[in-house]
Amino acid sequence: MSRKSKLYGILLSAAAAALTGAGSLCVGIKIAQAGMEPPINIVAAETAMPTGHAEYKEVSVFVPKDLPAVQDKQPQDSGSRETSAQGQAKAEPAGSSSEGFSANDPSKEDIAAYEKEHEGEERYPVHEFNVTEGNISYGAVQVKNTSSTEIDIREELDSALGFSLEKTDKPQVLIYHTHTSESYLPYDTGYFFESFFPRSTERSENVCAVGEEISKQLNSAGIVTIHDTTLHDYPSYSGAYYRSCDTVEEYLEKYPSIKVVLDIHRDGIGTDTEKYKPVFTADGRQGAQAMILAGYNYDGSEEFSDWEYNLRFALRLQKTAGELYPGMLRPLNFSDFMYNMNVNTGSLLIEVGGEANTINEARYTGYLLGKVIAETLKKEMNSGVSDKKG
Repeated sequence: MSRKSKLYGILLSAAAAALTGAGSLCVGIKIAQAGMEPPINIVAAETAMPTGHAEYKEVSVFVPKDLPAVQDKQPQDSGSRETSAQGQAKAEPAGSSSEGFSANDPSKEDIAAYEKEHEGEERYPVHEFNVTEGNISYGAVQVKNTSSTEIDIREELDSALGFSLEKTDKPQVLIYHTHTSESYLPYDTGYFFESFFPRSTERSENVCAVGEEISKQLNSAGIVTIHDTTLHDYPSYSGAYYRSCDTVEEYLEKYPSIKVVLDIHRDGIGTDTEKYKPVFTADGRQGAQAMILAGYNYDGSEEFSDWEYNLRFALRLQKTAGELYPGMLRPLNFSDFMYNMNVNTGSLLIEVGGEANTINEARYTGYLLGKVIAETLKKEMNSGVSDKKG
């Protein structure tokens, strides 16, 4: 299958539910929740998928009746694309406090300058919400299954992964971004200005900052990780998945030792005049609630025949996160899609927050998520519990 797309265009709104152009399709997810009228659209992951693995799908995300109403917050570069480390620093114990997180919290002067910069602009509200229950569960593991198949969470958790990590100084994890320019709000003021555009090529403002936090924790745990920051969605948005797949395949060829491949995104939740952000609290600090995506091979494609291994890995991460940082993850999203998860048996897509979350909230989640991934992988390291090479 060709990995090069000839469609070019730019997505002008991260919250848009459709992309112009022949063959462009959209995956839309709706949440219906008290206080959210009309139901908000969550633009999950991508609108232009490789041929044969895209379909328009609208599914309703289960929200428990006792879910609290949304809460309104009161106002208040260049260089190498590849980074890695040998993990010289001693890893902070998983589940410990957030003291090791460099928050870079804004000062009053920063907020004042931000207000002055946007003086005279219309302000629109940002609402907070948290989703913790799926439509199937096992213990602390919550899954929203909208796929064409049924799954047994306990059975999948007990089944072998498609890889096992080793004690080595070679790279075993690759973090990359298909939609590299996806960015966040700079400050937590409870509103956004009319000029807010959730795309940026600055790594300190977009999902690269989240990927960097994850990478730091994995390297600190002795799991050598490469973080790729190639702009796959700029200047052309359409075809980003083809380009990011090319990037991943280059790394896998260069480093056959890579077992885990993580595509880090963020959601777009809301409209041009009202936005919603998923949040949670851990160790007294608010973070951006994240969501893991795992796909089902609904059309029987030979190239995605190993989809179960990705699901098993995702379920293990969901379980660890539920134990260490309850509420950090939304229910695992298991549905009929591929999203380049066919590259190996340890591939997942993770959405960290939405465009209305702040960059610090997203970075904090990346920091904790890195600990969750490291803890999960260390359990598998040298366990020999693998029935397939990654």
